[in-house]
Amino acid sequence: MSGGPPKKVPRTRMESITQFLIDWGYWGLFLSALIAGSVLPFSSEAVMVVLVGMGLDPVWCIVAAALGNTLGGMTCYWIGTLGKTEWITRLGVSTRQLARARKFLSGRGALMAFFAFLPTIGEAIAIVLGLMRSNVWLTSGAMLAGKTLRYIVVLATFQGALTLF
Repeated sequence: MSGGPPKKVPRTRMESITQFLIDWGYWGLFLSALIAGSVLPFSSEAVMVVLVGMGLDPVWCIVAAALGNTLGGMTCYWIGTLGKTEWITRLGVSTRQLARARKFLSGRGALMAFFAFLPTIGEAIAIVLGLMRSNVWLTSGAMLAGKTLRYIVVLATFQGALTLF
């Protein structure tokens, strides 16, 4: 026995932010997904899995995450509409990622925003669609469909994995 209260382990900044977002429920999930959909690195999937594990409605979690992540992705689209590649590279999207996204999108249109959920290249896809001035409504609709499907797959995979234990 140590003879005193247990020592509090300090949290990292990311753990504190994640806990704050979890405490806010659906709105926290929306915000975490918005952050994750932008050029800032974050894992909204972890927040969603914790919230569903705590008993929040999985359908509403998917809705909050998909809408937030789409809005975050559309901030990348907006950055692309500014048309300044040097600004884009300062945000952490490399010229190589932009070139890969341009090649991926060449000859295709706004519906390619469906693939904005892809890791690493997703933000670049949205930015290039903005640079190309693709139809904003088709872009956002396709992006919403792709991101919704991704969250459904993540949640189904997590819940399926839980049944193994």
